[in-house]
Amino acid sequence: MEIKAVKFRKDGFYSQPFAFGGEEGMDKFDLNIRYRGTLQNYLIDTGNEVILVDTGLPAGTPEEKPNETSLAFTGKDISSYMEAFAALGYKPEQVTKILLTHKHSDHSGELKSFPNAQIFVNEDELSADELKEIPNLVPVKFTDGAYYNFPACQKIAEGITFIKAKGHTNGNSIVIVENDGLFYMIHGDITYVDEALYENKLSVVFEDLPAARETMDRVRVFVREHPTVYMGTHTPQGYENLEAKRIMDLDHPVETVYPEIDFTTGQATGKYVCSICGYVYDPAEHDGIAFEDLPDDWKCPRCRKGKDKFNPA
Repeated sequence: MEIKAVKFRKDGFYSQPFAFGGEEGMDKFDLNIRYRGTLQNYLIDTGNEVILVDTGLPAGTPEEKPNETSLAFTGKDISSYMEAFAALGYKPEQVTKILLTHKHSDHSGELKSFPNAQIFVNEDELSADELKEIPNLVPVKFTDGAYYNFPACQKIAEGITFIKAKGHTNGNSIVIVENDGLFYMIHGDITYVDEALYENKLSVVFEDLPAARETMDRVRVFVREHPTVYMGTHTPQGYENLEAKRIMDLDHPVETVYPEIDFTTGQATGKYVCSICGYVYDPAEHDGIAFEDLPDDWKCPRCRKGKDKFNPA
């Protein structure tokens, strides 16, 4: 069995208030402390099947143009998700299953591009806008009982388990792959950066805060009790952990490498991109109303987060 990262954005960042401020509030943390950000999802080649965990941003999603006050920046394009997938040597028709950690478009953006794949998704996520008109959805009911300290799971294939992990979204899930004595935890967005797991901090992005705290607590217990390779979507630590087969040790954090950030502004398009769910605000689709002229209490129509989570495109 092989696990590979599908890397499609680099050189992003997540500010400390964004990554740590879910419970204590963003004002308790330093906006000038930023952690490295990327975007990647993962591919599992079992030898008999090609299984994807999440499917990147939709093709054509514009890059953001962050500034000194931006809370988060998903990074610069390496390629589209589908180009990054093809670069690993696979074709879309080879994919038999897709395991969706949650609905946000940086995880679900290219679901339609895999014609032969069954798409496994927590049944609580089925009504999401991002999943409308997506074929081959398989609602997961988590009927296989507990998986260690997680109360509900569904076995997908030998050594591959889909785990209910509500909080970040109401249908959030985790995938754990067991291989050669290690537990590879592909977690979507339990944390945006590994520093948050070490420090036991929740991000500001959640639909159910008490559930997010319960899930975080379960993840930390699991990591302490099992040799776990912790694999995120939004930090290069995700694929660095994978490539080094690095076991997460909560008592001995890996030294933080801080990003080098260039805030040089490119040509503005007038569009803005939500750094949470990828929604693109285009004034042309909103009666010509500029993003800057929207009310201060305006919310993203997809994920319901505020204007401060958007960056210019």
